[in-house]
Amino acid sequence: PQVVKNSSVTEFILEGLTNHQELQIPLFFLFLGFYVVTVVGILSLITLTGLNSHLHNPTYFFLYNLSFIDFCYSTVITPKMLMSFVSTKNIISYAGCMTQLFFFTFFAVSESFILSAMAYDCYVTICNPLVYTATMSPQVCLPILLGLYVMGFARAMAHTACMGRLTFCANNLVDHFRCDILPHLERSCTSTYVNELVVFVVVGIDIGVPTATIFISYGRSKAFSTCSSHIIAVSLFFGSGAFMYLKPSSLLPMNLGKVSSLFYTIVVPILNPLIYSLRNKDIKIAMKKTLSKKSFS
Repeated sequence: PQVVKNSSVTEFILEGLTNHQELQIPLFFLFLGFYVVTVVGILSLITLTGLNSHLHNPTYFFLYNLSFIDFCYSTVITPKMLMSFVSTKNIISYAGCMTQLFFFTFFAVSESFILSAMAYDCYVTICNPLVYTATMSPQVCLPILLGLYVMGFARAMAHTACMGRLTFCANNLVDHFRCDILPHLERSCTSTYVNELVVFVVVGIDIGVPTATIFISYGRSKAFSTCSSHIIAVSLFFGSGAFMYLKPSSLLPMNLGKVSSLFYTIVVPILNPLIYSLRNKDIKIAMKKTLSKKSFS
């Protein structure tokens, strides 16, 4: 995205996760391991979905896209965070910071709405199995997917544009490991009222509407036990996001904010492939078939 730079600050220094030097290298290897496991798990899930024809249905169409979003989502954040553990100064340019913020918001919002789409798919599977093929046809799924990406793009543009209107003070040290909205608002020399209002309203909608949709769908279909893996993923993602953005900043110390942010940016992408594979019979069957084919060949 093109961002108009109206600030005296041309770069930011990201303070990182911790100031304790003795923890930098252990944390680097810990989160590098998390990232490798995340990438391997997501790419394995995407490969299994692509190679096995019995997984070519709406349920796994949305799961495929969730995996793709998680991969992009994690890649936008983790490599830059890893640099903070091995660099004396973790510097990011103003344009680079706004770009990271845009893509993080885009993929985060897209994930929230694709989780809703997956809940609707689960609802139709349980409550209307006889008309599932017609209800969840490609003519329905593709517009849903396009719509959720449009929602992600619109929200990302809104947050990035609001950030672009601010003027930042000379102190460009940001107490965070990534470019995020709330930590950067603390460095603004101008009023942040509009930004805070946009965050509260937009994030409230992006968390509230999907959460309500998901739990109403599952409540009507009595599918809480059947779709428990999806409930776990939803609770982890929305719960940590709400804890970060839907509380007054004065009530949430930045250290707790960083922990919450760490949870939904690092932990959730690594858990999603595990949740959807370990608790899914179709994925297990596909994995056995794929491995047996390789062994036979």
